[in-house]
Amino acid sequence: MVRNSLWLILFSLLILEGSLIHWLIPDSWQQSVRISSNFMLIIILYIGLYLNRHSALLYGLGFGLLHDFVYFGHILGVYSFGFGLVGYVAGLLPRRQTNLIFTTLMTMGVGVLIFEIIKFGINRLFNIVTVNFQFAFTHIMLPSVLFNMLFALAVYIPMRKLMEALQGQGSRAKH
Repeated sequence: MVRNSLWLILFSLLILEGSLIHWLIPDSWQQSVRISSNFMLIIILYIGLYLNRHSALLYGLGFGLLHDFVYFGHILGVYSFGFGLVGYVAGLLPRRQTNLIFTTLMTMGVGVLIFEIIKFGINRLFNIVTVNFQFAFTHIMLPSVLFNMLFALAVYIPMRKLMEALQGQGSRAKH
């Protein structure tokens, strides 16, 4: 039952990212910066940090491809590749450092930044975006990283408890 909660959380965030999140960002911010909410990526990073890299890769590929189909039809696979890669890399980090909130939030920030750079690079490669990197970094990437780190901080305790419950469930299944 607890294992199925990850699917439910990620699917709910898929729906929320396209419907309600745009109302949370003030109109004055939307005129000067472009903030993209990658809440599913934050959960995938938690999966990579607390469970394992293979689960994060599978969740990233699956929900990233679903995100590509539902919201971004220009190029299929950008979110799938980015979510899967960043989740897998987060799973490679040493386990002993994931217990600290600072290292967890820094991992979330760096993960979202790497994803934003991947997304920008692929879109720039195929001429979907024409802005330069400096403008994209200051007006798109950094605001997105900060916004997503706020979400990561807000869900830190519930996600950590859920991941610990999943780890306990996995260890009981092995015995």
